[in-house]
Amino acid sequence: MTALVPFFDGHNDFLLRLMMTPAPREETWLGASGRGHLDLARMKASGFAGGLFAIFVPPASSGPPPDFKALMADPPYALPMPPEMTHTQAQPDALAMAGLLHWMERAAPGDFRVCRSVPEIRAAMEARVIAGVMHMEGAEAIGPDLDALHLFHDMGLRSLGSVWSRSTIFGHGVPMAFPGSPDTGPGLTGKGRDLVRLCDELGILIDLSHLNEKGFDDVARVSGKPLVASHSNAHALCPSPRNLTDRQLHMIRERSGMVGFNFATFYLNADGRADGGTGWDTMLRHLDHLIAEAGEDHVGLGSDFDGCVLPDLIGDVTGVPLLFEAMGAHGYDAPLLRKLARDNWLACLDRCLT
Repeated sequence: MTALVPFFDGHNDFLLRLMMTPAPREETWLGASGRGHLDLARMKASGFAGGLFAIFVPPASSGPPPDFKALMADPPYALPMPPEMTHTQAQPDALAMAGLLHWMERAAPGDFRVCRSVPEIRAAMEARVIAGVMHMEGAEAIGPDLDALHLFHDMGLRSLGSVWSRSTIFGHGVPMAFPGSPDTGPGLTGKGRDLVRLCDELGILIDLSHLNEKGFDDVARVSGKPLVASHSNAHALCPSPRNLTDRQLHMIRERSGMVGFNFATFYLNADGRADGGTGWDTMLRHLDHLIAEAGEDHVGLGSDFDGCVLPDLIGDVTGVPLLFEAMGAHGYDAPLLRKLARDNWLACLDRCLT
């Protein structure tokens, strides 16, 4: 059996799935349930060495959540976005998920550790302990005075995206539509620019995935840190508003930033379909393009585990070693695989968090 490649993943939605799981939650976390894309047992079996764990507050709804897989299975589509959410609405769920990340450490103290810096991540990896970094996807839980950012930072928040697809008081997300351009709507608000400045000051990575193109450009102007899109693909190959144009990829390269390759089939397939039959060739075309445009030092993984429709070839986190095998067969040598698996993310986080 080929040795596992330890990897760092730029985005997952496991905390949301864990919060939605009725107590007791040990089976979901430790691995007895076998559901979803992630749990501790499968992480250990796959080489998952660390990653950004997203706090994502779902839209308020009185009924069952929409079936995005069905809605995105037959493009073109344009899904209506829920209205803005206030910080008073968002904070309870955000705090619950932050608490669950720390509970995961207490429930598996020898196997999982909440990390706040790259030295802590490296120390965890060397000890073969999974490194969890707190991320926030959509900053609704941060109020207009920004005071809550200090609280979440103290709890371990080290990466934040000002928007999910719905708008916030800080900026505007791209729509869940296909096909489409990321150039939709205005850029950051005044509060959004203040949020970026405070993130720079505190050492919090600013995530550009889901932000529209004008907002992307505003972050580039306001922030002095690398430009990072934690889980996005190439717009040239799949014209989803969620994917990055070549111009954006060039800016990421020029600013020593990072793009995390997203496993979501609707951001991979040229026709935008949520199709589990997506093959290695499609995935490798995106990786080739990201490397060509952003540079091999600025590309890694951003799986979107527990938040997307995966290719059946991957299936869940235990399929990542098969992806590395496909990369090797495609011609990626061992030094490049190490960069894509973990070294690029760790180097970029070091630049962003200090």
